[in-house]
Amino acid sequence: MFRTASWVVVVLAMAMSACSSVPYAQRVAQRQAAYAAAAGAPVRSFHFYELYSWEPLSDGQLAVYTQANRAWLLDVGTCPNLEFANAIGLTSFANEVSMNFDKVLTGRGYPPCFITKIRPVDVARLKLEQQAQRKIDAESREQDSVPAGR
Repeated sequence: MFRTASWVVVVLAMAMSACSSVPYAQRVAQRQAAYAAAAGAPVRSFHFYELYSWEPLSDGQLAVYTQANRAWLLDVGTCPNLEFANAIGLTSFANEVSMNFDKVLTGRGYPPCFITKIRPVDVARLKLEQQAQRKIDAESREQDSVPAGR
């Protein structure tokens, strides 16, 4: 039953993405560009108490939220299953995630992915970037000739 339900969700997600007016590759590129624009200079580590949220940006990059307003852009090289994982894990030592030491875990049977670069994300700037990408140029439609009385 669970497998059937999960396949239904996958098919619906694919159908909805097919209906989008923006191609998938373009949406992914826009997300990557928004995160890159909002990311700061690389740091060696960050404090990690719990994983609030995460978003894969490619098979070698992901955004990790440790709080609603605190995010980190992680580069991990090529990481199998990153874009398709339902959940991830992060290793840490003394509540600190360090580059070239800690790893992203994408599931049983997949090798861990070493974190090669960590950049803090300015979440407020990221939201502004995302809003700018969502703006649509509104154009008025031509009035169709509608017969009187309708």
